Amino acid sequence: MAEPTLELADIFRQHGPAYRQAHSLPLHQHRLMQAIETCRTPVLGGVVEWCDHCQYTHIRYRSCRNRHCPKCQGAAREKWLEQRRAELLPTAYFHVVFTLPEPIAAIAFYNKEVAYGLLFRATAGTLLTIAGDPKRLGVETGFFAVLHTWGQALHFHPHLHCVVPGGGLSPDHNQWIGGRRRFFLPVPVLSSLFRRLFLEGLAEAHAAGKLQFFGDLELLRDPPAFTRYLAPWKKKDWVVYAKAPFGGPQQVLEYLGRYTHRVAISNRRLLKLEDGQVSFQWKDYRDKQTQKVMTVSAEEFIRRFLQHALPPGFQRIRYYGFLANCHRAAKLDLCRRLLATVCSLLLPQPADCRDFLAALTGGKFRLCPQCGIGALMQTQIFPLFPLYPGLIPLRVDSS
Repeated sequence: MAEPTLELADIFRQHGPAYRQAHSLPLHQHRLMQAIETCRTPVLGGVVEWCDHCQYTHIRYRSCRNRHCPKCQGAAREKWLEQRRAELLPTAYFHVVFTLPEPIAAIAFYNKEVAYGLLFRATAGTLLTIAGDPKRLGVETGFFAVLHTWGQALHFHPHLHCVVPGGGLSPDHNQWIGGRRRFFLPVPVLSSLFRRLFLEGLAEAHAAGKLQFFGDLELLRDPPAFTRYLAPWKKKDWVVYAKAPFGGPQQVLEYLGRYTHRVAISNRRLLKLEDGQVSFQWKDYRDKQTQKVMTVSAEEFIRRFLQHALPPGFQRIRYYGFLANCHRAAKLDLCRRLLATVCSLLLPQPADCRDFLAALTGGKFRLCPQCGIGALMQTQIFPLFPLYPGLIPLRVDSS
């Protein structure tokens, strides 16, 4: 596939300085923009690589490793997927999406850390409670959730993607109980409990003075006004979407690769930067998923991208149930024994040892792009360029 001719970094380099001068930005957004602008440039230093087979030589500049950078997610994604291989079980998996309604998302926009944390808690509480209900499955399930905050047009659209096995551990942990083959849990029940848990948590946050309101929402600082604002959304349906189960562990891995380390927009969707206008491709889900082109000013494009910057240190991938970090290894071992499957036969294997090494090392073992046979050896290291004007000390933000 051809490399994109226009990159997000190009837009930031040309129009970022004017945007930063016109708008007061928090430090983490300054760092985000700087990281993307300097990624794989002499500013961050680099190495000279030499092929031990054909003697091909080239300079490879360091990447920024920022989790919002569209050029830095490949190695992180492969490493994460390699770690997940050992955690998949030989059972059906379901993809469940929990979405905030637009008026509730408007509150979340000004309270991202509080709202995102609440979105995770409400989602986890919903899945664990309904799956554990004896009237439903009556099991202890285990899953992970990935936060996305954007739609195709880069508008603010917070939602969680959850990958959940179609079954779980019995209450006494003596057997694995599988759900229906084509059906996980009733979506209306999931939606109702998710709505209640989120709204209760939001009301508690408001009562504790943890929410901020600006612009048209400033009136919601008043408790009665806030209650009236939420009242209609206690009765309306909230969107919870459950997709059909995957075919097996290999399909799960392929699917996960498309969701876990996405950024708001990839470089391949960027089409043109001309006369201060940015054109990009987007998919209109309301019009039969038609591919369309949207053109906005560079200033508006940067604004839309930056609104998806996560709060510093916020974990966007979280694990629950028997996949929780505190007891993951022990409970996965129990699940495998109950499913009576040899661990080595559970999962797809890397295509060859080179793929395995690349996944484990984050790509440090690299084949020569010229001959495809030799290994690239580092022969010289260039340090960080010290004279970049206005350089803010970079902090790796790769979680």
